[in-house]
Amino acid sequence: MIEISAPDARALALRLPTNSPGPATVGEHVQATGIGRWWADRPVQPRTVAVSCAGHVVLRGSPEDLTPDLLAPLAGHRIEAPARFRPLLDAAFERLTPWERMVWTLQAPPQSASVPHAVTVRRLNPADTAAVHALGTDTSWLSASWGGPAGLAASGHAWAAVGRTGRILAVACTYFRGTGYEDVAVYTVPDRRRHHLALACVTSLCADITSRGHTPGWNCSVHNRASRLLAWTAGFRLVREYVHYAAGSPVSRHRLSA
Repeated sequence: MIEISAPDARALALRLPTNSPGPATVGEHVQATGIGRWWADRPVQPRTVAVSCAGHVVLRGSPEDLTPDLLAPLAGHRIEAPARFRPLLDAAFERLTPWERMVWTLQAPPQSASVPHAVTVRRLNPADTAAVHALGTDTSWLSASWGGPAGLAASGHAWAAVGRTGRILAVACTYFRGTGYEDVAVYTVPDRRRHHLALACVTSLCADITSRGHTPGWNCSVHNRASRLLAWTAGFRLVREYVHYAAGSPVSRHRLSA
């Protein structure tokens, strides 16, 4: 696969899923924000295209026209692709781990969530960049789809529970912003979990998303019980399940030619 420039909206709709919850929001987010990369099997009239952002890849097209070595740039990503790509993915990477995922959408009122008087739930702004940095490297995934802490803080798409000192205790953000759906991500610092702060942040974020005429979506592993419970409590209900694949290193050229 080679890197290409971003397609226009019409070309995107023809090549990749759009206007639906889940992986479809990845391509729409990259197109809207410019954060991410586009790939194709060839620069003109491609038969297979992919879009990547924050370690996620959506792949569509004709696997029959590809060879395993062409997928090497997608190593280290979580790849969502139709089942017809599975043999090619198996041949392209040393390790391919399937992850079962669940897609939810907001369909019910959230349960109420009260927060301590010393905590304020509000939208993040550029002045909060240092506080997002202070969450640490283990949470770098949270801001990856916005290009890092500064991008997340300035995005206007993140709500946080903030203490009196300015410390972020919990944050919920639009992870991928689609044309009709916005995929929600959430994080709470370990010492403030089970205090309903995440629920308060998600509730505020969802109200913000719906005010834009969009529907909040939720994407998590089927094995992440805490995430599933928070989603249900916040009013999300299951829409469908799918599988994406964590790709390891590319298969060596020696193996491919053997």
